[in-house]
Order: sequence, then C-alpha cells, then structure tokens
Amino acid sequence: MAPQRRSAPRGPESGSGTAAAQDRGGRRHGSAKKSRGQPEPRWRWLKAACLLCSAALGGLLSWNCLSAEDGVTEVLAPHSENLQGKFIEIPCSEDYDSHKRFEGCTPRKCGRGVTDAVITREEAERIRRIAERGLSLGGSDGGASILDLHSGALSLGKHFVNLYRYFGDKVQDIFTEEDFALYRDVRRRIQQRIAQDFGISSSSMYLTKPTFFSRINNTEAKTTHDEYWHPHVDKVTYGSFDYTSLLYLSDYTEDFGGGRFVFMDASSNKTVEPRAGRVSFFTSGSENLHRVEKVHWGTRYAITISFTCNPDHGIGDPVLM
Repeated sequence: MAPQRRSAPRGPESGSGTAAAQDRGGRRHGSAKKSRGQPEPRWRWLKAACLLCSAALGGLLSWNCLSAEDGVTEVLAPHSENLQGKFIEIPCSEDYDSHKRFEGCTPRKCGRGVTDAVITREEAERIRRIAERGLSLGGSDGGASILDLHSGALSLGKHFVNLYRYFGDKVQDIFTEEDFALYRDVRRRIQQRIAQDFGISSSSMYLTKPTFFSRINNTEAKTTHDEYWHPHVDKVTYGSFDYTSLLYLSDYTEDFGGGRFVFMDASSNKTVEPRAGRVSFFTSGSENLHRVEKVHWGTRYAITISFTCNPDHGIGDPVLM
C-alpha cells in the first residue's frame, strides 16, 4: 500500500497576509535602486530556482522516508531475479548459550541465505495444491490460517482442530501418498542446502515443530493468532529452533501485495520478496530478528520448515493415516 502524502502545514491567513504586505512594501522602497542594475532580476530568478530545487529535494527525501515502510531500505532478494544462491554471514547472538549445545550443529556460523535453485516452480505449485486442499477443510476467520501435517493442527474459525481426528477418513480423499512423498523430498533437499551453507552435517539436524503451511490474506485479524506481522525471534519464541527455513509457494506482486519477509537489522532492514519455489533460510537467534509485512491484497502461501540440533526435540515426517 502506498503511504499517504502529508500536506504541508498551512499557516494562519493573517501571517500570510502580513508577509505579503511586507514583500510589497520592500518592492516599493527598493524600486529605484533595482532600476539601476539589470542583473538583479536574473539573480532573483536563480535564487527562486534554487529554492524550488531545495524544496523538491526535501519533498523527495520525505517521500522516500514515508514510502520505505518501517525503515525498509534494501531488497535482499527481488522477486524478479532467479537467484542460484545468496548467503550473508552475520555475527551470532548469545541466544544459543542458554540452551544445550550440540557440537557440529549448534550455530557458530550464523547468517541468512536465499536460493531459487533447490525447489522448482512446478514443485512449488504441487506443494501449494497440497496446502490449498488441506486448508479448504477449515481456515481462520482472520487473515492467517495454518495447516500442520505433522501434528494435524488446522485453523478453523477462531480455534484449531486436529485435522486427522476431526475429519477422520475424509483426509484420505484430500491427500495422497504422492503428496506426502513430495513433501518429504522437499524437506530433505532444503535440509541439505542449509547444512551445506552453514558447514554442518545434515544428519546432525532434526526436523522440529512447528513446521506448517501458512495462508495469509488481508482479512482483519480476529485473534492474536492472526497477527502474523509482529517482529519476533524464532529461538526466543520456540526454544528448539536452531535453523529456520521458508519455502514460498506464491509470487509477490502477482498473487499478492505486501507480505514481504523483513530482516530487521540495526543499520537497515532487508527484505526477501517471495517467489514460488524460493527458499529463504537463516539461523534462528536474535541475529535474525524479523517480521512479515501485512498482506494488502491477494493470498500469500508459504511453508515454514524448522530444524533443531537437539534430537529430543526432533519430529518425524508426516505419514498419511
């Protein structure tokens, strides 16, 4: 959504009138002197031009500040680019020190990466259809709905139900073994890419909860579960998280507006613009404070796939019951 333009403050008419009167008086007293020198009109024109340029520049800077939502100033991954891989290393936070460390897995190298080379757009479309079919059974009354194939959690109105218990055998008509096989394969490839970029063994990582599909639109939030846009740290919210990934299943500006992923850095915010098949991944500590912009139109689909280094917090791949 474009920011609203702010009108310049209008002074009292008495003040404007006084200034105009003073200007007219100055011209009367100075007319004799001005007639002696021809360069004066040109000087006044140049001065006016400079003032107009300054005003225009000031307005442009003000507009840029207003249009950069909440300080977003850099696009880390434009949706129009097909990225083979981009990785940025950043210093680790101290969040991991308050949890049991697992050498060879717990982050010592922290950062964030984006790639369009792990999952194809066709595979993303197939995964999206899994989400669409599952969420067709329910959906939040607000703007954010989730579907967790592992636990069975499904948004339904203002609450959650267990998909497998609530719908029973009907689930067999919604999903297929091929759906779950694709889901497992996608998870495996993302896990391997994370391990590769962070220099760890993928076998030391364990899938953890929550791992879930999300569907976001511009419907007004009805509960706190619908308020997805607040800044947060995954390691603080979910202590088991060590590595977080998101697979985007729809396209920014084509399927929805707003909804960009924002890393909130101290110097400047950096955004990832969703693109079907794009994988964004990062270490889960405070070094990667983030949020999602509000979706202004359309529907945004994604899947959050999270990993832990602690085998006690690991979960298995979903199985069609």
